[in-house]
Amino acid sequence: MQTKDKLRTRIKIGEVIIEKLLIFFAGISILTTIVIIFTLFGETIGFFKEVSIVEFFTNTKWTPTLQPRNFGILPLLIGTMMIAVGSSIIALPMGLGSAIYLSEYAPKRLRKIIKPVLEILAGIPSIVYGFFALNFITPILQRILPQTQVFNAASASIAVGIMVIPMVASLCEDAMMAVPNSIRQGAYALGSTKLEVAVHVIVPATLSSIGAAFVLAISRAIGETMIVAIAAGQRPILTLNPLESIQTMTAFMVNISLGDIQHGTIEYNTVFAVGALLFIITFTMNVFARAIVNKNKEEY
Repeated sequence: MQTKDKLRTRIKIGEVIIEKLLIFFAGISILTTIVIIFTLFGETIGFFKEVSIVEFFTNTKWTPTLQPRNFGILPLLIGTMMIAVGSSIIALPMGLGSAIYLSEYAPKRLRKIIKPVLEILAGIPSIVYGFFALNFITPILQRILPQTQVFNAASASIAVGIMVIPMVASLCEDAMMAVPNSIRQGAYALGSTKLEVAVHVIVPATLSSIGAAFVLAISRAIGETMIVAIAAGQRPILTLNPLESIQTMTAFMVNISLGDIQHGTIEYNTVFAVGALLFIITFTMNVFARAIVNKNKEEY
């Protein structure tokens, strides 16, 4: 009896220790997030003490390191949105189509081959995609459209789209594979074809997960750094022409961080102001994606 009591006591002590460790690890994650937010917005407040928030969101010129200084975020914001929209046009339909094929059409052997290949695409460093866009995609665009500049938004968008495809395909395919086969068999029993089952049964059943995957993919495209820094250029101009050189918010942050900028200056604080706006955009999109899942969640 004493041996059993000692064993139970040890088990309880072990469980308490493990629980405390897990709480500690979770606390570190939360604390890290709080410190990041505090640091980011602390410097941002200092920036807006010197720059009007109205100018920040309405001025069409962005030259924080040149004279005369202009602090209009619109060129960077429009450039970022161009990359997000362009990459979405490529990644969302191709990712969804890949997911439908893997879950509804592909044999098991072929699925075991294709899915690891998609995962390899996801594992390629973004800087490699950047040089791929600059040295492969851009020359092709220049042959088709001679007015295409060496650094341009189109090639960067294509590269970002290719990079995001595995994310969309994987998330959507996992959601589709979670749909019970009984639902598929019921549709087949009613005379539906594979295409009809995929489009009219499986996709509607996983619509919330697909929507969340799309939002997360767009958020990932907005936050992409190295591809746009290499392939899109460093020209903060207000344009909607994807064949011209642009600058995104992330590319500006990389560019300004490489310069000889003194700590505490207005130029230094621009990095935090841009980063804070980027954080708000991506955070909002992630919350939106979670809301979509929770509102239309299907449980089987």
